[in-house]
Amino acid sequence: MPAPNPSESSTYFRKGFGLKTAVQDELAADYDGRIIDQLRANDFTLTAGDVTIRLAREFGFCYGVERAVEYAYQARRKFPDKRIVLVGEIIHNPHVNGRLRDMGVEILERPTTPGARFDFSGIRSEDVVILPAFGVTIDDFAALRDVGCVMVDTTCGSVLNVWKRVESYARDGFTALIHGKYYHEETRATASQVLKHPNGHYLIVRNTAEAQVVCDFIEGGVPASTIAERFALACSPGFDAARHLERIGVANQTTMLARESLAIAEQVGAAVERARGAEARAANFRSFDTICSATQERQDAVRELLTEPLDAMVVIGGYNSSNTLSLASLCAAHVTTYHIPTASAVDVDAGTITFRPAGIEHREETRADWLGTGPVRIGITAGASTPNNKIGEVIARILATRGLTVAGNVGERTD
Repeated sequence: MPAPNPSESSTYFRKGFGLKTAVQDELAADYDGRIIDQLRANDFTLTAGDVTIRLAREFGFCYGVERAVEYAYQARRKFPDKRIVLVGEIIHNPHVNGRLRDMGVEILERPTTPGARFDFSGIRSEDVVILPAFGVTIDDFAALRDVGCVMVDTTCGSVLNVWKRVESYARDGFTALIHGKYYHEETRATASQVLKHPNGHYLIVRNTAEAQVVCDFIEGGVPASTIAERFALACSPGFDAARHLERIGVANQTTMLARESLAIAEQVGAAVERARGAEARAANFRSFDTICSATQERQDAVRELLTEPLDAMVVIGGYNSSNTLSLASLCAAHVTTYHIPTASAVDVDAGTITFRPAGIEHREETRADWLGTGPVRIGITAGASTPNNKIGEVIARILATRGLTVAGNVGERTD
């Protein structure tokens, strides 16, 4: 994304409007959680009857998400009478986006066709447009700048760091091999950064299996046509594997599973060395860990929690939240895991939980008697776009399923 010219400073804002104090009470009312405060004060533990809740020590809103949401609230306060439009979801949390709608913020629907751009035809110069925490592509940024509207840029700093990395790859003649989801807003925005340079190219791999296809090509096991077919929607225009996989720089969507990103980097680097030698690897292969610190901290906290005896993990966050999906995948490798988007997934009266199994897209399951009978230990974590009050609501519903409620620092029976 090009930096705005000084003359555009009156229409481009990346550091808020100096209204943090003015919106603090409103943010606290919308997102803070009393139950979470109690768990923190009690070593991240709540015991009620025969139910023990263990909360991961790092969870929920990260700094980048807090900043993005706060700037959206500041924008509403700064421009009370202007039309405000948000480019897609500000973060992947239905409650937060719903709250912005309640405040009169219009959310521009993300195009569903792969490669399609947002439709800005309805944006006027007098409008205020909020760019989400994921960022937008260089084409979308340029289109909005041409409109002349006020832009409030909430792009996460960790995402900007990845942009700088992939742009440096393109500048130096390296293709950016990005571990991510080609359709995700962040990855699309990141990939577009290489197109600032005439010969910039990218290839996006979802996992180690897709990375292996790239490795097979590098080592002569598959033809270039295989790359063209397999990654037709996940590569830059005019991508030619024979030319554009000679020099490779690895980066990643900031919310992917960190260990997989590191494994992919080693996997591809090793393939380059086997095919072309150690000198070629040193000269023509680059890799940097661009997982954001908040994502890493939440994954590390889950690993620590999983060393304890747990009967189940509940992971809270939107089904389209990449960092939440990574947490669910991590948990599911060790214990029964329930990925739920909201507290309503826990049906107190029926004693059921409706969830998406880790690694299975577009399908929910409902499980009866999921808490069983007798003593139970439930681990809780949440993606970086999940506010504290929504985590607290889930905990309250889990306890209520057993006829318990939260009171003080302990749980009590409701009967």
